[in-house]
Amino acid sequence: MPSHPIKIAIFGNECQHHNEQAIARVVRCLAQRNAETYVDKPFLNFLRRNSNLPTYPLTPFTGNDFDAQLALSLGGDGTFLKAAGRVGHKQIPIVGINMGRLGFLAGIPASEAEDALNDIFDGNYKIEEHAVMMVEAGNESFGGNPFAVNDIAILKRDDASMITIGVCVDGERLVTYQADGLIVATQAGSTAYNLSNGGPIVVPGTNALCLTAVAPHSLNVRPIVLPGNVELHLRVESRSHNYLIAIDGRSTKLVQGTEIRISKAPYVVKMVRRNSQTYFATLRNKMMWGADNRNHDTQGDASEEP
Repeated sequence: MPSHPIKIAIFGNECQHHNEQAIARVVRCLAQRNAETYVDKPFLNFLRRNSNLPTYPLTPFTGNDFDAQLALSLGGDGTFLKAAGRVGHKQIPIVGINMGRLGFLAGIPASEAEDALNDIFDGNYKIEEHAVMMVEAGNESFGGNPFAVNDIAILKRDDASMITIGVCVDGERLVTYQADGLIVATQAGSTAYNLSNGGPIVVPGTNALCLTAVAPHSLNVRPIVLPGNVELHLRVESRSHNYLIAIDGRSTKLVQGTEIRISKAPYVVKMVRRNSQTYFATLRNKMMWGADNRNHDTQGDASEEP
């Protein structure tokens, strides 16, 4: 980071009454580093009502009307995804400080926030670039945010019956799914809804998309991994004549017959990681990956032979 004061934009959710002290410590650390700090207005209003913040100038901003060199997400993975949707196209690196539960994307625990921020200010960090998907569906604007960092899910709605989803990849027919839904996940989203439905874990640096059906009506349908730069065309049929599309959890109802086009977005999301953070350690610690009650050390040791 540059020696002169840097501009930092802070995002958070308004359900963090139990995190007031941790948030105050973050603000105090930024003050000690003489950062120019801007805070999303609804979150700043919440903080001023409920937190014992240090005396330090915090400037509110609304919408995408902000300029910063670094973004902080204070919350869980949901907060991180919302923040990423607002800073990604600006190519501002984003730091996720976990004040929620799992915190896979928001990978820095609140208890380590001050140490992590000091590392970042001192230049001891790395940046991971993550691909983003873009979706188009007729005249639907998706609230001006058709981009997904994690996943796009096509889901049945208001009906116990399955939906039928025809998929073409770069103009070639892939398959027709009969299922409760279909998940299209990025590498970053591979450990989210995709994994819960039996999809594969994809490590950072892999340019790939995962297609995973939700409760498919066939034993012959399995998740498939595609190159990350393909273009997907989806057409959905439903007995209820409509269905849901969820873009990083933001749901919109679409009518039957609407063609969906999913492609790679023209920008990436830059996620800041500490140099000490590794993906495989995060898998073991957050997901309990490979945990085995037969072993005394369920987390394993990378230095051990299998």
